[in-house]
Amino acid sequence: MPLSEHEQRMLDQIESALYAEDPKFASTVRGGRIRAASTRRRFQAVALFVIGLILLIAGVALPIKPGGFPIISLVGFVFMFGSGVLLLLRKPTAPQSEQSEADNAPAPGSGPRRSGSAPRRGPRKGFSSRMEDRFKRRFDQE
Repeated sequence: MPLSEHEQRMLDQIESALYAEDPKFASTVRGGRIRAASTRRRFQAVALFVIGLILLIAGVALPIKPGGFPIISLVGFVFMFGSGVLLLLRKPTAPQSEQSEADNAPAPGSGPRRSGSAPRRGPRKGFSSRMEDRFKRRFDQE
């Protein structure tokens, strides 16, 4: 479904703001380098998985089992597990340029802000208790 003129203008404004704010990131995203690295990693993981699967099956099928244990199958499983880890882990990002401690210090008043001006009172409720409160309020309103 094509974008309307208004949506296309909004997208162009967002894109130009991104280029103005962080041109290096914008050129990286636009160039497709992120996608290429991800695709290469997927192919490596799939190849490693296939090798592991072949070793797993070969270890069960071959009569060579030292001590009655299929060691080749264990190696295949380790390869398959390694391929899953390779697929899930992210590449480390490039180290940032060295900056002085003063540059890394947050500006005064730039910390996280809460929407309310009053400080939070009492212990913070857990997720399940908040959901129970919402559930009770819904049925109280009806």
